Amino acid sequence: MSERFDTVRLPDERDAAAPDGSDVRVLLRLGRGGMAHFELGASRTSRAVAHRTVQEIWYILAGRGEMWRRQGDRQETVILAPGTCLSIPVGTHFQFRAAAAAPLAAVAVTMPPWPGQDEVYEVTGPWPADPA
Repeated sequence: MSERFDTVRLPDERDAAAPDGSDVRVLLRLGRGGMAHFELGASRTSRAVAHRTVQEIWYILAGRGEMWRRQGDRQETVILAPGTCLSIPVGTHFQFRAAAAAPLAAVAVTMPPWPGQDEVYEVTGPWPADPA
C-alpha cells in the first residue's frame, strides 16, 4: 500500500472560490481522485464552465436548484435536490443555480485529482452568472 489513509471533517471556512463561483471546502485526495464540498449561496448562479481533463460525480446534500449540461448538440437541465447524483464528463459545458430558499450544497469526486485553476475554461451558459 503506497497511500496512507486519512480522516477529515468538513472545514468551517471555505478553502477557495471555485472557478464557477461556488465556495469550495477540500475534503480528501488520493492518487486517482479527490473529493470536495461545494456550496452556492441562495439565489446565486454559477459561471458556465467546462473542464479540460477531469470528470466529476456530484451528490447534492442540501438546498434546491438546477444544473444545465451540454455535450455538443445534446443538452439538458435537471432539477437538483438532496439525493440527486449526476456526472460531468470531461469537456461537458455546465452551469448551476440555487433556488431562493437556501444555499445549494454538494460533494463532488474529481477524477483525476483537481490539477488547478487552469483546468477550467468559461463557456456560454443559459443563465446570466452572478458577478464575481
